[in-house]
Amino acid sequence: MYGKAFAPEYQGALTTLSVNSSLTDVLVAGTEELRAAERTGRHGEAARSGLAVAEAHRRLGQIGEADRAWKASFRAARAAGDTGAMAWALWSGGTLARQRGEFPLARRLLQLAADLGERGGDVVVRGYSLAGLAETGRIQGDYEAVARLHEQLLAEARRRGEARHTVWALEGIAQIHRNTGSYDTAFALFEEAAEIAARAEDRRGHAWALRGLADIVSVRDGDTERALELLSQAEQTCRTMKLSSALAYNHKMRGNVLYRAGRYAEARDLYEQALAEFRAMSEPRGEALSRLGLAKSRARLGRDRAETAAELTELARTLDRIGLRHAREMVARAQQELDTEVVR
Repeated sequence: MYGKAFAPEYQGALTTLSVNSSLTDVLVAGTEELRAAERTGRHGEAARSGLAVAEAHRRLGQIGEADRAWKASFRAARAAGDTGAMAWALWSGGTLARQRGEFPLARRLLQLAADLGERGGDVVVRGYSLAGLAETGRIQGDYEAVARLHEQLLAEARRRGEARHTVWALEGIAQIHRNTGSYDTAFALFEEAAEIAARAEDRRGHAWALRGLADIVSVRDGDTERALELLSQAEQTCRTMKLSSALAYNHKMRGNVLYRAGRYAEARDLYEQALAEFRAMSEPRGEALSRLGLAKSRARLGRDRAETAAELTELARTLDRIGLRHAREMVARAQQELDTEVVR
């Protein structure tokens, strides 16, 4: 049903790149082609190769470079009159904005990308942009609003036999079920995503699916060692492909697994590592979740109760400001779990 996964963001002269290409290799090839296109005045090719450069920088956690690259790609696409390339550049910019916690900007750019994709007849960039909008809502915890869109995009991806997009949609729906307590459904969806990703050779999608399975195995089954084994498998892929953000989330999840097992000192160390990684790439959501895990671990290790209460209150304010509803609810549960008093 599904063919081999491909990376539609690698375009023009870069279509030979694999979905599993190391991001450092993508960056080198993309930069070389971009410079050549700029020297010869080929605006369309500059836009297409610039997109790959922007995405490589983003996934490597190089935020400033990614921001400059997607904007340059958009300008080149506009100069070439290439509606599809303009849409792809906006998709990249919207995805970067979501990664930085700038959710209103992310929604605006992704909606523009979807509109341009539809106008230009590019169903792939339209689908990716709508998927970005769905993921933005899911990350913020607005499950009711985006669950139907996730299901719609899954149906479209299945119909076209697009393995990578099918895997993404399955993982998004699985995460909604996991966060609302439907662990068995979430596990089945993550498992299907892992199977499709493995058959389609989508190593990035497979790594994220393994992370989801590890979470369920830990929280539902209490099987710490199996969860850690799954995370180790995923980490190997993250390191091979230089997936900085995915690796940081892997470390944060490892901290979650160890915390649930009562191994608080080990969890603290993993949360500290993940926090440093997220701060290095300016990713506020990951940073906030790592801070929460770190605060809980330190509390279990004997930290002063008032200090813990003050930190959780400050973190709650940060999450309210960013607009992360689900993470904000996690802080409220932590306050109850640790029996802290909210400092007002």
